[in-house]
Amino acid sequence: MKTLTVPISNQQELAALAAGDMVYLSGTLYTARDAAHKRLCALLDDGENLPMPLADQAVYYAGPCPAPPGYPIGSAGPTTSSRMDAYAPRLLSQGLRIMIGKGPRSARVMDTMRMYGAVYLAAIGGAGALMAHTVREAECIAFSDLGAEAIYRLRVEDMPLVVAIDLYGNNLYETGPERYRR
Repeated sequence: MKTLTVPISNQQELAALAAGDMVYLSGTLYTARDAAHKRLCALLDDGENLPMPLADQAVYYAGPCPAPPGYPIGSAGPTTSSRMDAYAPRLLSQGLRIMIGKGPRSARVMDTMRMYGAVYLAAIGGAGALMAHTVREAECIAFSDLGAEAIYRLRVEDMPLVVAIDLYGNNLYETGPERYRR
């Protein structure tokens, strides 16, 4: 089991990861789904500042549920990452280092990840309550009109994830089924 802290201060931490590695992620990350990604790219197109830093950061493809009493956030499971594939290359070019979601990514996203030195971590689909228990603080920081698709800044401790695509383009969605068949 490996540990990572975001923001990433040392690119060697990402270089040491291999597809299939289990990772505990801690630190500050941001949620963003497709509607928020579209707005982020529009801000970049207009030369505007983004509501959060992207350099060396992590974006979690999740739309958290409202927080029940006594908790910082409600259920926070991953959404299907391919919905962000049209926008991901633009955000990777801004220094985004970690994307978190579920499901495979397009060849274009994988090529861009290799170009800019990023990894894709898979969260456990259907386990939004488990993921929410790793959240220590949550704050809506942008696009509140989007409701669950607004951007939240989360402080997490030991979020359990799997390296789905590493820095070198090794893809667990391709190699995993073959290993299972054997």
